Amino acid sequence: YDDQETIALLRVLNNSKVGLAEGVQQLTKGGEAAISAKYELDDNKKISLSVYTAEKGLGEDPEHNVLKEFSGSPEKAPWAPEAEVFKDIPHVARASGHLTLMALAKHSLADFIAMAGKQHKGKVFSAWPEVQNHRPVLVVLIADKDKVSEVRYDLETGHAIVAK
Repeated sequence: YDDQETIALLRVLNNSKVGLAEGVQQLTKGGEAAISAKYELDDNKKISLSVYTAEKGLGEDPEHNVLKEFSGSPEKAPWAPEAEVFKDIPHVARASGHLTLMALAKHSLADFIAMAGKQHKGKVFSAWPEVQNHRPVLVVLIADKDKVSEVRYDLETGHAIVAK
């Protein structure tokens, strides 16, 4: 995590007035489910908060769901993101995978983010599900000054995975 884009993101991360878990919780007040979230740099190199969601929740499969990205500047609270419904193959494929894996999760994305924030020093800035050793996991990135640490949680048990 020492690429130029991550380094640039870490420099502006503290400009955010909206926490990652806060942004996720804001979008999941109805039946919508958050399936991944991250801070990133927008096209103007400003900080942006991006949350992928499944409009009909985790119980509806990707084919019959509406997969979206909410994104916008977290530099002012309340966060006022714009929504984009995914129509292109790469985004639909990625969001479908995230939905499928998060449907197996013991906790919500916001709960995992909050857990990581309590268990580790620094600011959680990214959380996405993936498959590791045939198991669904959540990869969480935490910034502490200019250092990035990665924590993984088993989505089915909710437990942290100890690196070997």
